[in-house]
Amino acid sequence: MKVACVGGGPAGLYLSILLKRQDPSHDITVFERNPAGSTYGWGVTYWGGLIDKLHGHDAESARAIRESSVRWSAGVAHIRDHRTVHHGDEGFGIGRHRLLGILAERALRLGVRVEFEHEVLAGAEPPDADLVVACDGVNSALRERHADHFGTRAVAGRNMYIWLGTTKVFSAFTFAFVETEHGWIWCYGYGFGAERGTCVVECSAETWTGLGLHEANEADGLAVLEKLFAEPLDGHPLIGRAHEDGSARWLNFRTLTNRRWYRDGLVLLGDAAHTTHYSIGAGTTLALEDAIALAGALGAERERDAALARYERERRAALLPVQSAARYSAQWYENLPRYTGLPPERMFALLGQRHSPLLPHLPPSLYYRLDRAVERLDVLRGLKRRLGPKVASLLHARTPTPRD
Repeated sequence: MKVACVGGGPAGLYLSILLKRQDPSHDITVFERNPAGSTYGWGVTYWGGLIDKLHGHDAESARAIRESSVRWSAGVAHIRDHRTVHHGDEGFGIGRHRLLGILAERALRLGVRVEFEHEVLAGAEPPDADLVVACDGVNSALRERHADHFGTRAVAGRNMYIWLGTTKVFSAFTFAFVETEHGWIWCYGYGFGAERGTCVVECSAETWTGLGLHEANEADGLAVLEKLFAEPLDGHPLIGRAHEDGSARWLNFRTLTNRRWYRDGLVLLGDAAHTTHYSIGAGTTLALEDAIALAGALGAERERDAALARYERERRAALLPVQSAARYSAQWYENLPRYTGLPPERMFALLGQRHSPLLPHLPPSLYYRLDRAVERLDVLRGLKRRLGPKVASLLHARTPTPRD
């Protein structure tokens, strides 16, 4: 089969690897518009389960990704002048540049052609292939050629955000919430290498304009943010991302969905098919899982269209809970003032519960008390199972109620 992957991000490169491993006779080309070694962004996050999954499909690339990643096992929140820590949140960070380098090198060794500085424009004909994979991102030119067929829908979030780098190497996944006279502004920080970290800053549009960030040049904007987040940054500078206009960009996150994921020999992959809010840190994981599912469907079905239908069906079902979690997570931040009156420890606890569909409908203090009561009940039930019937009967008499 002749396959053209348009877009050299994680989804397209990993799909090319999996298809070549399935059948070395596949003729596969990855077309990437940027030069070799050039990419946007800083670090990306993933969780332990992803490495296990990748190891089952290509152990060599999985080992290289794991060895190039940093790990954290705690979350830290700075709320006003208070610092609170939650242990046990294990996650991983890797530089986007390093991740793409690993996947591109592996693909090339397997015989995939990777053509850099080759852009497929919206008005141009797609590459001649049995299967064309649109993995060219949220603004996919291939998808937009048939937007009516795919039923593309994009919904912009209310908040503004900017993706920055920093020389601060975070040892834990770090949140910082700062109250200004114009409203709240916050950041997420995480490490991805020995010398760099990622810092995503977010705030409401009103706070953004009130702080003058809507009209500040890059240097002045970064200076404002460095002052606001001096404590979690430990005095380290923030680093912007260069664009054509020479500045890092503030954006509204766009949640993108499609009614259909394929048309004849064209199929959507990764951000071209769907996006989920960055606050759940799942974008790269979902892109790689898309590639696994598409390769699996193509290997299992004899007919191309049957394989594409299977891929769409499986991935749409798998995405439903993730998209729901992402939607509630984004709404939690969009309604941040609802939670800022809580004691810092409780606010941080509800930050961890932001994916809950129940939380927006209950007073935060009530939800917190109910959640703690349920947690205590679960602990006692577990003890009763382990300690046996005699001790369990004693514990039963002391089972707490929500009033406790």
